[in-house]
Amino acid sequence: MIEIQNAVKTFDGFAALDGITLTVPTGAVYGLVGPNGAGKSTLLRCLNGVYRTDEGTVNIQGEPVWENPALKARIGSIPDDWHYFLQSSTQDMMKLYRGIYPTFSMDRYKKLGDAFPIDPRKAIRHLSKGMQKQAAFWLTMSCMPDYLLLDEPVDGLDPVMRRQVWSLVLDDVAERGTTVLVSSHNLRELEDVCDHVGILDHGKVLLERSLEQLQDNMVKLQVVFPEEVTEVPTGIPALHASRLGRIHTLILRMNATEAEALLAQYNPVLVDAVPLTLEEIFIYELGGANYAVKDIVL
Repeated sequence: MIEIQNAVKTFDGFAALDGITLTVPTGAVYGLVGPNGAGKSTLLRCLNGVYRTDEGTVNIQGEPVWENPALKARIGSIPDDWHYFLQSSTQDMMKLYRGIYPTFSMDRYKKLGDAFPIDPRKAIRHLSKGMQKQAAFWLTMSCMPDYLLLDEPVDGLDPVMRRQVWSLVLDDVAERGTTVLVSSHNLRELEDVCDHVGILDHGKVLLERSLEQLQDNMVKLQVVFPEEVTEVPTGIPALHASRLGRIHTLILRMNATEAEALLAQYNPVLVDAVPLTLEEIFIYELGGANYAVKDIVL
């Protein structure tokens, strides 16, 4: 289990992390989402032991990560900007990883070579961005980590390779109980792979729940009111309301049963619940229309 309690990290007076408390259950795939500058990458660097928090604790399985080589040996990490020795090939980096990680599996390294069509002898700096990301996954997953920390992990990969990578990651979760913390702006993709989600904003955790609980706590309804009702009644606390003809689309912070009971008093002609995407939940948890795309007159 990953446990972060009241973590604070500042840079020149700016609080990149401002009292974050977050828990990632063992064996979960946890999606970390938030706008640019929310603190996601800083949090991952603290979990990697690259940064030391100014306040609070960052623990994995009850042990602090900072200056804990034995614990770090169980953590695999792929940052958004992967670092490697400039003249090295994938094969050279494999030798480095094998020397650092006691759990590195040569058998797995050889098998994963079939999944990643890369010449291991070619200098990594001569590979495309997507192929460099493939090399990072090839090496990191050969380390057999118990904890996998991913920052924009599939950025630059083509659709087929994205599916290949997520298949390998989820196989490790299912078969080895690997705990995965992934930060990404691709919310549609996270919706397919994550079972827990945490939303960050300005260095704070706005909420964290299982994806099922998150989707159950907000509802999107299409409603047709009687003809005499032309506007959404003031008694309906809509986070967002739009209208097309007589059809009103409402987003409410409650479950579908509660929403339908609330609307019943207005005798609607039609009430239809529509599934909410993680992207819609993200936008309206961050302030609804205030965070939505703005029309700019040029």
